[in-house]
Amino acid sequence: MLYLGIDVGSVSTNLVIMNQDNQIVDQLYLKTRGAPIEALKEGLRLLSDRYSDDDIWGVGATGSGRSLAGAIVGSDVVKNEITTHAVAASTIDPAIRTVLEIGGQDSKIILIRDGVISDFAMNTVCAAGTGSFLDRQAERLGFKVEELGQIALKSKNPVAIAGRCAVFSESDIIHKQQLGCRIEDIVAGMSKALVRNYLSNVAKGKPIKPKVCFQGGVAANLGIKRAFEEELGCEVFVPEYYNVMGAYGAAILAKEKFEQTKEKTGFRGFATGNEEISTDHFVCRDCDNHCEVTIIKSGNKQLGCFSDRCGKYQ
Repeated sequence: MLYLGIDVGSVSTNLVIMNQDNQIVDQLYLKTRGAPIEALKEGLRLLSDRYSDDDIWGVGATGSGRSLAGAIVGSDVVKNEITTHAVAASTIDPAIRTVLEIGGQDSKIILIRDGVISDFAMNTVCAAGTGSFLDRQAERLGFKVEELGQIALKSKNPVAIAGRCAVFSESDIIHKQQLGCRIEDIVAGMSKALVRNYLSNVAKGKPIKPKVCFQGGVAANLGIKRAFEEELGCEVFVPEYYNVMGAYGAAILAKEKFEQTKEKTGFRGFATGNEEISTDHFVCRDCDNHCEVTIIKSGNKQLGCFSDRCGKYQ
């Protein structure tokens, strides 16, 4: 009895296979590259070589593209990222009270008290506190983004970098380079600036209490982890599957639903990865709402419909 969890985000599309004991037995971390449907199909094709449709007893979808993914694969559960990340963290360790999550395009904080989400917040429009900022700076400095963490750990004297705005931060980094500052001190200063931005913009004075869990793709950066620990004054825990926690939480919720209802999964099968999936967009002018409707099709079969407020096309 296996469960499939899917997290379709703006930067990555993640899939996990979880067993009956809530253990991840397989995972995929794929780049979305602006084509979530193709990324999802690729993930299904890769998993089809290892599992059969009959192995899957439940499917959950999350992420910014959760409705899209849910319609395409036939998900039993479709939940937002706040819920799935909190469920995943609490399953790994019920003692976790604060979840720090930083992805490619967004970041969030989740406060858990007595096993229940008590508060949460997400970032605003600025990218200074997200993984995309690190990607941009790594490319400009001539490093792989995976190398930034180890470079930051070599620093003995991090320089001060503006962290309130991505544009100002980049200008400050260039200025420090021109002054001849050591590259490890610049990268460490950049890491501390990202953390300050996160704490002042996303956390906004929320009570961050241990145990603190750091997840999302940026959690791989040891420089960011150290900067969080220095700012918070406590240990920051990074789980083994930090980069697929959303998908993991979706799989857990799919399992919980099956155990409650005993209903057969709506999973359309791994062969969905080979289907020709298309979308149609149009503006409905049957009323003053003028909804911009999106219909997802596999061949001539409609799989889902979004943004029609009255439900006419669903």
